[in-house]
Amino acid sequence: MSNKRIWWLVIAVALIWFANLEYRKLIKPDEGRYAEIPREMVVSGDWTTPRLNGLKYFEKPPLQYWATATAYEVFGEHQWTSRLWTGLTGFAGILLVWFAGLRLFGREAAGYAAILLGSSMLYALMGHINTLDMGVTFFITLGIAGLLLGQSETDRKKRRNWMLLAWAALGLAVLSKGLMGLVLPGAALFLYAVVQRDFSVFKRMHWLAGLTVFLLVTAPWFYLVMKANPEFFQKFFIYEHYTRFTTKQLGRYQPWYYFVPILLLGMLPWTLLMFDTLFRTWRGSKLPRNDSKAKTINAARFLLVWAVFIYLFFTVSDSKLPSYLLPMFPALALLMGKQLAEMNARRLFWLIAPILPLTLLGLGFAPFTVRLADTPLQVQGYSAYAGWLVAAALVWSLGVIAALVLLRRPQAVKDSKFAAVLVLALSSLLAAQLGTSGYNTIAKERSAYYIAEAIRPYVKADEPFYSVDTYEQTLPFYLKRTFTLVQYQDEMAFGIMREPQRYIPDYASFAKVWQAQPAALAIMPVDTYTRLKQMDFAMKIIYEDPQYIVVSRP
Repeated sequence: MSNKRIWWLVIAVALIWFANLEYRKLIKPDEGRYAEIPREMVVSGDWTTPRLNGLKYFEKPPLQYWATATAYEVFGEHQWTSRLWTGLTGFAGILLVWFAGLRLFGREAAGYAAILLGSSMLYALMGHINTLDMGVTFFITLGIAGLLLGQSETDRKKRRNWMLLAWAALGLAVLSKGLMGLVLPGAALFLYAVVQRDFSVFKRMHWLAGLTVFLLVTAPWFYLVMKANPEFFQKFFIYEHYTRFTTKQLGRYQPWYYFVPILLLGMLPWTLLMFDTLFRTWRGSKLPRNDSKAKTINAARFLLVWAVFIYLFFTVSDSKLPSYLLPMFPALALLMGKQLAEMNARRLFWLIAPILPLTLLGLGFAPFTVRLADTPLQVQGYSAYAGWLVAAALVWSLGVIAALVLLRRPQAVKDSKFAAVLVLALSSLLAAQLGTSGYNTIAKERSAYYIAEAIRPYVKADEPFYSVDTYEQTLPFYLKRTFTLVQYQDEMAFGIMREPQRYIPDYASFAKVWQAQPAALAIMPVDTYTRLKQMDFAMKIIYEDPQYIVVSRP
């Protein structure tokens, strides 16, 4: 493919990638939380101590908060600016995989790797949802790329520059999501050395200069936040890293097989190609016994070790979420791109063909999505969502069919194989975008946007607003204000413990505060309203839906 066509392809993918960042309403909990913390940074002017609902919040480091707050300052507080960092790092990850693949495995493999990554279902979906996982995945991948390129260099100056980039990237990974940004790559490198029986890689790490760069990136914020908040160390380093991994306290415990369907579905439509690649990489990347003193790293073997290690590490963890597998995907894409460049069209045909029944099955079941609904609100939303899912499954099925036709052409050659991969990839990305955009149809159940619009005329900046027995994560962002929590703590328990004056512990205390206010608002679950009504609370309903009721003080 000519350079001109490559640029047109990049522009087309960028348009598809960024098209719906504003379209969808924020969904709870993550999108609301990670939109609101940067908003409060901008309002308070304190970019050192993260706060959620005005309370200290030390679960994660601040890099994404800073980036989003900067976007707010420059472009305003919008849905798309709250998601911009996730979208940018996801798209940059595709370009990074292309660059790393070009240096490590050649031009053809690099092109395939970028295409595969951008169209893998989990990666495409997570690139458009406001969580911290895409940012940390990008910087870990940058660190790994710097490591592999540096360790593959024979020129000492170039090697040093790549290694310093790797150290800086791992520092940014730590500022994105904590110590996993350093610990996981370090553990994977050690496992690689054991598997490969080659510890010489540690001699080429440029430890002194590298650690200096790492500390220059990370230490300033940690110093400032601990100086301002002495309690930070125990909460962040002990609880958020050790306790979360080794206990079930967060309610995220899942069985050991939890990630099996996540990986199988998340890698679609390249799932069978992934398994074929893992097997062939293991067989083909072994070094002879007498080559244990190699002066360059075996990039394919390291990427294999990294991907397997990430899967096993989070499988062992007592805290599991689908997005935890995301750091595997760039490494898998590089390995699959390398494998695909060496593969003939016939073999690729049989690795893609079994995907067609799955997409057709999705097309057949999509119209019946409404049968999954449990409430009248879900019936309304799922019924509308079905149309989007039908469109997504249809686009995807047509993409699979077109790819298979291209691969079965009698004259199928390299260009036909690339065209088939590209058609399938674009259809997969479009299907993912249709699926995420369509999720907007059930926003009334997962987003407080409609509540905010309905009650906005009643909300005054100088009047108190209470959140009773709940905290609707997206409502603060849409109303541009915080709430006083009543009998609800959850993830803000630590902040409440440090600043108890910002909290009302029970209904009796709330009754005294409520009655003393000349004007006030409160949001609560429907059943809470019933209980308070039985306690003779003076309340006037200004908004009601199947989940929440908002009341004012008469």
